[in-house]
Amino acid sequence: MGERGTEDWEFADDGTAATASALRGRLAGGPAEHWLHSSLGRRLAVVSNGERAMVVLLDGPGDPGEHATDPDADAEEWSDGFVLANGQADSYPDQDTVPLERAVAVAAHLLAHGAPPPDAPWSVDR
Repeated sequence: MGERGTEDWEFADDGTAATASALRGRLAGGPAEHWLHSSLGRRLAVVSNGERAMVVLLDGPGDPGEHATDPDADAEEWSDGFVLANGQADSYPDQDTVPLERAVAVAAHLLAHGAPPPDAPWSVDR
């Protein structure tokens, strides 16, 4: 049970229960876009290039959301190869992505507690 009350998460593509280990396994498959949906209507996206990931939490459709950040990353550096479900490969500033293992840790905390870890740098885009 999360801090937001009972909130269950599942992978949007097949409806299986979302766990940190299942997400880690999916991310090990290479660059991809993974969407998780919660029973409270929230959405969590993890888009990976195999080394870094964009972790975005949305309160629902149309919400600009919020995302994990890496303030220690070089402000001028960008990473590419973030493959979206439609086949498009995007590039993102490294400050707007986190190393892959950190992404899994952030997502695991969100799944368990309904919020990012207290020590996770986070940007609200609303």
